[in-house]
Amino acid sequence: MRIIFTSILLLLITSCSTFKFPGVHRITIQQGNVISQAMVDKLRPGMTRSQVRFVLGNPVVNDALNQDQWDYVYSIQLSGGTPLKRNLTLHFREDRLSYFEGDYIPTENAKMISEES
Repeated sequence: MRIIFTSILLLLITSCSTFKFPGVHRITIQQGNVISQAMVDKLRPGMTRSQVRFVLGNPVVNDALNQDQWDYVYSIQLSGGTPLKRNLTLHFREDRLSYFEGDYIPTENAKMISEES
């Protein structure tokens, strides 16, 4: 009898952990730099580091071994949902923006890619 009662109790406890109670607020976890498409569209090759910092803010990751690369990382997890993560890596040559890569592309490049498809 004691084993049955313990088993039922354990079953109830574990089922409650997966049950979502209505009206219970779950927090949104947001980390990193919020980067919008409008901000990415302002980036141009040849911009100085201070101009890039004005547009995007300070990079999240400061790599002491590679001063010519800035990494912007943004992640958000809405309550109960899957996490969303975005990266943007900027490369500099002679203290000027050379190119960037990651999850964002300028709008004009996006238009050209969609026209080719």
